[in-house]
Amino acid sequence: MALIAARLELIQLEAKSAARQKARRASFVAAAAGCAIFTWLLLLAGAISWISEATGWPWSRVSIGAAVLHGLAVFIFAKMAKSPADEPFSVTKAEFRKDREWIESFKKTKKSND
Repeated sequence: MALIAARLELIQLEAKSAARQKARRASFVAAAAGCAIFTWLLLLAGAISWISEATGWPWSRVSIGAAVLHGLAVFIFAKMAKSPADEPFSVTKAEFRKDREWIESFKKTKKSND
């Protein structure tokens, strides 16, 4: 019993350590995502200003054009996300079906031999 208790305590310690590592990694991913979004916004603002100055168009029209382009991208990506995908684990399920059929045929041949 002492061995089992020691193993359970070890599992608990390792689980806590793993949870801390996952939380730390998740915070880094969240910080990176925030920085990426902020970078994109700054690049977009700079591009709008640059296009406005280069063409002489008012910045409001350039920003509306950028918004329309982003809206189209959202629509396209949303449509792509909704498109039907392959069934997950289709090969594994097919192999399990084959295994089940083999086991059933094996049982039938074993019964006929008895």
